[in-house]
Amino acid sequence: MVEALAFVLMGLVALAGAVTVVVSRNPIHSAMGLLGTLVAVAVLYVVQLAHLVAAVQVIVYAGAVLTLFLFVIMLIGVDTSETRDEKLPYQRWVVGGLAVVIVVFAAGLTLFGDFEWVPAASTTSPEATNGTVQAIAVPLFTDWVLAFEATALLLTIAAAGAIALAHYRRREA
Repeated sequence: MVEALAFVLMGLVALAGAVTVVVSRNPIHSAMGLLGTLVAVAVLYVVQLAHLVAAVQVIVYAGAVLTLFLFVIMLIGVDTSETRDEKLPYQRWVVGGLAVVIVVFAAGLTLFGDFEWVPAASTTSPEATNGTVQAIAVPLFTDWVLAFEATALLLTIAAAGAIALAHYRRREA
């Protein structure tokens, strides 16, 4: 029941973040919508017991890629000025109340919930351990090590080439 509720809630959050990315006129708001989508997808990975994939989702995409997006947005610059007037006068109170409700709900679920936090720990089926570090690391560093290293080499070459092209064009101008 908890897994289904988490799936539905995080699915709605991911959809809301995706709509924010597309609809928002401000690039910073679009980046924040992308962050919400990426974190919601990471939670969906945790619900499916793919903990390593969820950690990679947060570290690589929500961390590194989104930081790169924000740096590009800052370098390009947003030329529009924003007004600091609040258009929704009770927005802070509503968000604060919603935060209190979420914290009370989480505390109640933690204290009075009668379920196992990690369902994979109670089962020994191989299907329940698909997303663990061991289940991914063993084939990655035995069967797929050559492809893994080739990908790392290609990414390094691409980054060096992009830096060289940017430097060459700057010197030309």
